[in-house]
Amino acid sequence: MFKKFDEKESISGVQQLKSSVQKGIRNKLLEQYAHIGEHIDLIVPKKDAFRIVKCHDHIELLINGVGEQLFFRHYEGPWMPTLRLFHKFPFFLPTLQVDKGAIRFVLSGANIMCPGLTSPGAIIPAPLEKGTIVAIMAEGKETALSIGITTLSTDDIKKINKGIGVENCHYLNDGLWQMKPVK
Repeated sequence: MFKKFDEKESISGVQQLKSSVQKGIRNKLLEQYAHIGEHIDLIVPKKDAFRIVKCHDHIELLINGVGEQLFFRHYEGPWMPTLRLFHKFPFFLPTLQVDKGAIRFVLSGANIMCPGLTSPGAIIPAPLEKGTIVAIMAEGKETALSIGITTLSTDDIKKINKGIGVENCHYLNDGLWQMKPVK
C-alpha cells in the first residue's frame, strides 16, 4: 500500500477534524480495538487537534497535533495503526511470526505467504478470523516488521499452507515509515 508512497507527490490535502468527527473516530477505534480502552487517552487524546491527510489511492492518514501519523485506512476500511504507534503500544494487535527466510521479502513489501507462517521458526499463537489486522514479527527480532490483514483464517493458513496468508499493508522503511511529521 505504501511501497511507492512519496509524501511530496502522494498527499492531496490535509483537513482539520471537527471535535464531533474526532469523537466518532475515537469510538470507532474503541469498537475495533476494545482492549485499548484504558490507553485511548494516550493514543487519541480528547483535547488534541487531529487532522486527516488525504493521499492517492483513497488512503487516509490520521495525524495528531504534532503531525505524527497514528492510523491509516484504505477506502473507508478499518483504521490500522502505523508501525510507529504499534512499537509504542505493542499489545495493540494480535501478532503472527514469520521465519527468518521471510524477513527480506516482508521488508521489500511482499505479502506474507502461508509457508512463511507455518514453517519452523514461525508462530501462529491464537486462532484468528479472515480479515483480522495483525502485526508481523520475525524469528529472532523484537520489533514488528509490518502491519497487515489476514486473507485466510489462521486455521486455513495451517490447513491449506499455500498462497497469501497476510496482505502486507505497511512495513518498515516504506513510504509511510519514512514520512516526516505533517505540519
